[in-house]
Amino acid sequence: MFHAKQDIIVSNSEDKSIRVWDATKRTGIQTFRREHDRFWILATHPEMNLLAAGHDSGMIVFKLERERPAFAVSGDSLFYTKDRFLRFYEFSTQRETQVLTIRRPGSSTLNQCPKTLSYSPSENAILLCSDVDGGSYELYCISKDSTKDSFGRGDMQDPKKGVGGSAVFVARNRFAVLDKGSNQVSVKNLKNELVKKSALPTAADAIFYAGTGNLLCRSEDRVFIFDLQQRIVLGDLQTPFIKYVVWSNDMENVALLSKHAIVIASKKLVHQCTLHETIRVKSGAWDDNGIFIYTTLNHIKYCLPNGDSGIIKTLDVPIYITKVIGNTIFCLGRDGKNKAITVDATEYIFKLSLLKKKYDQVMNMIRNSQLCGQAVIAYLQQKGFPEVALHFVKDERIRFNLALESGNIQIAVASATAIDEKDHWYRLGVEALRQGNSGIVEYAYQRTKNFERLSFLYLITGNVDKLSKMLKIAEVKNDVMGQFHNALYMGDIRERVKILENVGHLSLAYVTASVHGLHDVAERLSAELGDNVPSVPKGKVQSLLIPPSPVSCGGDWPLLRVMRGIFDGGFNNTERDADDEEYEAADGDWGEELDMVDVDALQNGDVSAILDEVEVAEEDDEEGGWDLEDLELPPEADTPKASVSSRSSVFVAPTPGMAVSQIWIQRSSLAADHVAAGNFDTAMRLLNRQLGIRNFVPLKSMFLDLHTGSHSYLRAFSSAPVVAIAVERGWTESSSPNVRGPPALPFKLSQLDEKLKAGYKSTTAGKFSDALRTFINILHTIPLIVVESRREVDDVKELIVIVKEYVLGLRMELKRREIKDSPARQQELAAYFTHCNLQVPHLRLALLNAMTVCYKAKNLSTAANFARRLLETNPTVENQAKTARQVLAAAERNMTDALQLNYDFRNPFVICGATYVPIYRGQKDISCPYCTSRFVPTQEGQLCAVCELSVVGADASGLLCSPSQIR
Repeated sequence: MFHAKQDIIVSNSEDKSIRVWDATKRTGIQTFRREHDRFWILATHPEMNLLAAGHDSGMIVFKLERERPAFAVSGDSLFYTKDRFLRFYEFSTQRETQVLTIRRPGSSTLNQCPKTLSYSPSENAILLCSDVDGGSYELYCISKDSTKDSFGRGDMQDPKKGVGGSAVFVARNRFAVLDKGSNQVSVKNLKNELVKKSALPTAADAIFYAGTGNLLCRSEDRVFIFDLQQRIVLGDLQTPFIKYVVWSNDMENVALLSKHAIVIASKKLVHQCTLHETIRVKSGAWDDNGIFIYTTLNHIKYCLPNGDSGIIKTLDVPIYITKVIGNTIFCLGRDGKNKAITVDATEYIFKLSLLKKKYDQVMNMIRNSQLCGQAVIAYLQQKGFPEVALHFVKDERIRFNLALESGNIQIAVASATAIDEKDHWYRLGVEALRQGNSGIVEYAYQRTKNFERLSFLYLITGNVDKLSKMLKIAEVKNDVMGQFHNALYMGDIRERVKILENVGHLSLAYVTASVHGLHDVAERLSAELGDNVPSVPKGKVQSLLIPPSPVSCGGDWPLLRVMRGIFDGGFNNTERDADDEEYEAADGDWGEELDMVDVDALQNGDVSAILDEVEVAEEDDEEGGWDLEDLELPPEADTPKASVSSRSSVFVAPTPGMAVSQIWIQRSSLAADHVAAGNFDTAMRLLNRQLGIRNFVPLKSMFLDLHTGSHSYLRAFSSAPVVAIAVERGWTESSSPNVRGPPALPFKLSQLDEKLKAGYKSTTAGKFSDALRTFINILHTIPLIVVESRREVDDVKELIVIVKEYVLGLRMELKRREIKDSPARQQELAAYFTHCNLQVPHLRLALLNAMTVCYKAKNLSTAANFARRLLETNPTVENQAKTARQVLAAAERNMTDALQLNYDFRNPFVICGATYVPIYRGQKDISCPYCTSRFVPTQEGQLCAVCELSVVGADASGLLCSPSQIR
């Protein structure tokens, strides 16, 4: 035996269990049992409310009572329970008051401490709920003076009590109580008198406040908002098992806290984000910026509206957040004491400003805050703000990567110069080439000694002078292939002949000289070749390998100008000026380095040294030329040097906007629009939620047709990728270019009407397989149809019912024709076919068919029934009416059936879509959420055999095929 605390005894029993006893009432409260182990030791934690019990196989740790205090926040006030007292705390003054006693001394507190607390500020009333007697509540009315006496001992009053799973205020002087047994909510006044009752549409085990007159009800796997006045469900959301509900200050958002997850939703329970935690979530509160601050067992964390989260502070012991004001977090500890924790909110305010695009606040925080760390840098890079992360980074390698990602070529050049590694120069060259900055590309190729790329760069930029120097470089390096390639690039025929002659290819040299009209060289080579002169075709050669003359030489290409970001130029000018000077210095280095080093540096592959040698040789060969003297011009006549800002002001490419497909997704909840945008995943989730569709294999081809049909494809150049252009629905020449319309869809309701007529025609002709394929195709197309008006929505729903009946009937008829050895089953299927809702001409054919089958099988009474029904349709074909009268006359002489059928036409029934058996009125059945076909209960959870798409009995919200249903 072990005394855990006052009035509580924990004892070790001989039946391999630990029992907790109430010493005052002498009753057992809790039992921990191990079937194959013996408990042999008990110990209590010296500071915390924890006990440990050791047994043969290990140990269990448990608590005697609930540690989380029940509390409620209203404006600047906090009401909470502590040590059998209701206490009041004011956040602004941090003043604490003992209001009243909530339990008589001497009663046990184990499992009887209040679980939840609800407060009505206008009436100053308190509702306390606990698990006593399976769930009960106590109603206290507090006097106005009770919260003012900071040294009061608390009043004693007898509360108004009642039984209920949970209770919560829903209006100024009304509160709701949940009765789990009857699944009803009772609304009572402050006198604890019943005002009205409302039955909940779904079984619930707890209720929470959701605004005046509304309740947020919790079931096992979902929550829903119930309007007590209109008695309708305003919204529902599938969630894990929810323990706590925290509303934002403006009641626009709600946080649903489960054991290991947080679900953020709007006031109508529209899902926004879900956050998963590996350890238990303890509490949470919203701050004034719309950020949810929550605690786990050992951390204070934050959650942004988009689902991003992070750690604010580490905790030694768990706390329960009550309110967040600025940088201060008010909370209750396990001992029931109020605490105020000051935290650094810079990180999550910075991220929120980025999320809401408040860039002025972002720049101000960058200037004044000490934001740093790899986590912030990685976050900025992940969210598409590398130019912001660039201002936090000092490491040159990381700066280089961020500069390339943000397109800041100046900083990338400076970082590559500091790193000076071949891989970084190569990546810089690729990015500079993408931007069309040929000067930096040239510099990068020079630093990596990439002669082949450098020659090709001079070719495509039309720089013939430097291309000739590259030819001399290859000659100095004795690079024969480099010489030949540069000669090809320049179109220098004599140089090509010379190279071929030097390497011993006299025949190729002769052919080249002959074809290109170098007759003197050709004659000389012919003499050297003698009898081995190759034959050259006579006549004019149609195409020669001579490149065209360049239109322009040098300079950057206006292909892609990277616009300065919103943060460029917004910081201190010193940093920007340093970047500009660094860029200009690099510019100057490239021009100077070509004329610095001698040819001896060739052994190290120095390109600039070789080019310098080439220039010196060319100057020696030149004649004197015009003898012009330099003019001494005044300083104001100097041409100003173009700065970086002036270069960037020539052309600034507009910022890429949001893709049209992304706009379609954000603006629409229609599955067809998401398919057209190419977002098949969300489309499938929508169809699953709306229609319970699980089998998407039949829809694959339609998804592809819908996506490609909503776009037009334009080929610009043979080397460029195809450009996909979104086609919008309802576009006209007068439409605004800034307003994006919904996608143009290839599937129309009028097309389905044509297919329906084709299906009718095939059915009339007896081509049941063709008709079945047509009707199934209609069923598979309807989920991807979009119509405009409510009337068309009704037409679509009516079309589903019509097609469903034909699919069911045709499947039964095809099944009947496959059966050969069961006459009774053949007659049953023929009879069931007549109870499908068919067009009158098809119903007559089905009745005639069933009458014929039953008459041949000697089931005259059943055949007579079909004959009467056929005559009631007033058949226009004389043979049908004549045959029906003859069968009826023959049957009236002997109204008997040779075989007993599972068919009673007197008792109304529907047909199971899978087993093809009747489900008579009064019998249980389930339906397909899409096509509404009926099934026997054993088919629940199976794929619908009629539409082949949805799960039988699945919970679905219904068909959504028009924007008018969303407005």
